[in-house]
Amino acid sequence: MAEPLRIALAGLGTVGAGVIRLLDENAALVGARAGRPLQIVAVSARDRAKDRGVDLSRYDWCDDMTAMAARDDVDIVVELVGGSDGPALTLARNTIAQGKGLVTANKAMIAHHGLALAEAAESAGVALKFEAAVAGGIPVVKGLREGAAANAIESVQGILNGTCNFILSTMEDSGADFGDVLAQAQALGYAEADPTFDIEGIDAAHKLAILSAIAFGARLDFAQVHAEGIARVRAADIARAKDLGFVIRLVGSADVEPAPGGGQRLLQRVRPCLVPDGHPLAHVDGPTNAVVAQGNFSGRLLFQGAGAGDGPTASAVVADLIDIARGEAGPAFSVPVGDLAPLEPADAGERTGRNYIRFTVADRPGVLAEITAAMRDAGVSIESLIQQGRQKEGGEVLVAMVVHEGPARTVTEALRLLEGSESLTAPPLVMPILAA
Repeated sequence: MAEPLRIALAGLGTVGAGVIRLLDENAALVGARAGRPLQIVAVSARDRAKDRGVDLSRYDWCDDMTAMAARDDVDIVVELVGGSDGPALTLARNTIAQGKGLVTANKAMIAHHGLALAEAAESAGVALKFEAAVAGGIPVVKGLREGAAANAIESVQGILNGTCNFILSTMEDSGADFGDVLAQAQALGYAEADPTFDIEGIDAAHKLAILSAIAFGARLDFAQVHAEGIARVRAADIARAKDLGFVIRLVGSADVEPAPGGGQRLLQRVRPCLVPDGHPLAHVDGPTNAVVAQGNFSGRLLFQGAGAGDGPTASAVVADLIDIARGEAGPAFSVPVGDLAPLEPADAGERTGRNYIRFTVADRPGVLAEITAAMRDAGVSIESLIQQGRQKEGGEVLVAMVVHEGPARTVTEALRLLEGSESLTAPPLVMPILAA
């Protein structure tokens, strides 16, 4: 029998415990597919006494996880601690410096430090794999890096955060407002006690930056990703969208366009969008994730499945371990780091499209005329308009409109003309309308 692949596992939360359970239950299947047994030899976590529902007595316990890579009986380190910096990054650097492969589910660390880690891994001749960092159990990293390797990828769109998707689809089903559904998501374990990274779009932006590097051969640059969250979406917006034949989803989208002097420019955005019924993302509900990629020969590709949870994420971690056991490494981002292109950001203002705009205004004469005048002066053509009356005396009024297709800069200019207006009681909310 071939020698086992000896694994050190850092992080024994939901996913770490899931990896242990998977390797226990599917040991024979995994070993047959890997060509050798996968054997955990050492583990580390913050609390040694915590009951995680798995037998840890079989493994050596390491109080200092950052030193795990130096063990002679370890071939591969799995990092499931999280955090873009701190002990997780130290462990990752130590692992590669020791000439050992690294498997991680840490999307923040890869988004911020992935290029440096990939470059170090190439120099050391070891594997860096992170399938579990994007969309949980969905094999989208492998799908783009390997399955679609013969294609020039033209665009990527995805629902990349299960927490936001659960909140928005539950608002749609129940008619409840954001705050109430967020509390429900926290009670069910779909949202953290501090949900900022999820609801502000940061988690999805980390994942989009990683996908962009793989899909377009671009140097990963998280700072270029524009992110907006869902905290300002109201039940009234959900209802208006439904009346118009749309659902609202937080969508990460990236695509390339020709640059004026040659080459390409890249646009990466995470925003709540109105999604038409005919779009593949319109029917992705609950904590599910989905990614749509457009290849120049394959056409539209859809990856969909569970975006989080112990089983799906553990499945992605072990899939990476199987690849390493087979000797399948390859560049982390499809091509060597030196071949990744430093693409300039595209000008979002020049992109054309339709938008939904919602204003929260004071209930007084002339407000609607003020808004429509700003639209006219900025060159924005209004397709339809809905005004919701006040709910109580002296209360706010919601004015929602859909504008015809036009450059995004014209909408930005219209909102600039309305800045400081006493008629507006809150900043306007703009959501793009995706094409089917």
